[in-house]
Amino acid sequence: MSSETPFQISVSDEQLATLHKKLELAAFPDELEGMSSAGEYGASLADDGYDWRKHEAQLNEQLPQFTRDIEIEGFGSLNIHYIHKKSEVANVIPLLFVHGWPGSFFEATKIVPLLVQASPDHPSFHVVVPSLPGYGFSTAPTKKGFSLTQYAETCHKLMLALGYNEYVTQGGDWGYRITRRMARLYGGTHVKAWHTNFPRVGPPKGFGPLSYLSRLTSGYTLRDKAGLQRTEWFMKTGRGYFAEQSTRPQTLGYSLADSPVGLLGWIYEKLVDWTDAYPWTDDEVLTWISIYWFSRAGPTASIRIYYEVTQEDNALYPTEPTTIPLGFSYFPKELVIPPRKWIRDPTLVFEADHDSGGHFAAYEKPKFLVGDLRKMFGKGSRTFGVVANKNGYA
Repeated sequence: MSSETPFQISVSDEQLATLHKKLELAAFPDELEGMSSAGEYGASLADDGYDWRKHEAQLNEQLPQFTRDIEIEGFGSLNIHYIHKKSEVANVIPLLFVHGWPGSFFEATKIVPLLVQASPDHPSFHVVVPSLPGYGFSTAPTKKGFSLTQYAETCHKLMLALGYNEYVTQGGDWGYRITRRMARLYGGTHVKAWHTNFPRVGPPKGFGPLSYLSRLTSGYTLRDKAGLQRTEWFMKTGRGYFAEQSTRPQTLGYSLADSPVGLLGWIYEKLVDWTDAYPWTDDEVLTWISIYWFSRAGPTASIRIYYEVTQEDNALYPTEPTTIPLGFSYFPKELVIPPRKWIRDPTLVFEADHDSGGHFAAYEKPKFLVGDLRKMFGKGSRTFGVVANKNGYA
């Protein structure tokens, strides 16, 4: 197993100069009267000042970052970037946080300091946050076919390399599917429990367009109905990106790799539409996007997961059960929200319902998500002590 190398984000002056030149030459599209920043027509952007060096320094100061080579079967060695923040508590629970698209390790910046806090009242965690292969400051695979099993293998081998033979996981978006695959491959022996803020279950048999009217009056709660409406909105108006990224990622990739304005527009609308009226600042958005722009492999590498996974049978909507304890957190502005009566997972041991929050729960509602993890693994829960000799209490 390779050794750990301390890492600091250090974008070159040449990269910054190139970015500024591209921005100076950017051609903006015309706009209609009354268009909002991310309305029904999509993103609407404006020019603004931004200091990457300031935020680069803040990330380096706040986050203990490292890289390590991970050997992936059939794909060779990948250099993986990750955050590794340890708690001061001796018997701490190792927790792997897995992001998705259009996220990155940046999503976890608010939950990391909360998760490591020592207390006699709640468990503490050692937190590992990898940049997935092809994201952020990790290298990308160079061969076709790198799918969920390979992402799961990357994350698992990273945890083993750090000395965590047993651990728990948390993930949303692709992080949900990757940690689910990890639960299937390594559950019981290594992965002891998993939690997601992106619950995905299929509808019951016979549920289709013709049953829409009946489902509004057939025993669903107001919350269930709101969730179905949110799901219907997303399926009808919000999945264009998925169709492109899962069928022709390389075609789209030329514009994302060449145009910082195009990259901003493509991701910015998701940050707005997928959250619950979160008050994004310009600096937050531009730091989020800059991590994609300055990523080691370039932004195109991050979207190929859509193509690879859709080529795999049943990967998007797996039916094989998992066997380890599972926790769900529900947020009302998630993209797909199944009614509770659809959920029939015998391994589900924890549920938490929130009145606000959207797709990027770790960033948008960090205290809610951390609170859920503390409850799921705290004293009196069904998963207390699930990692041998590590309950996390000070």
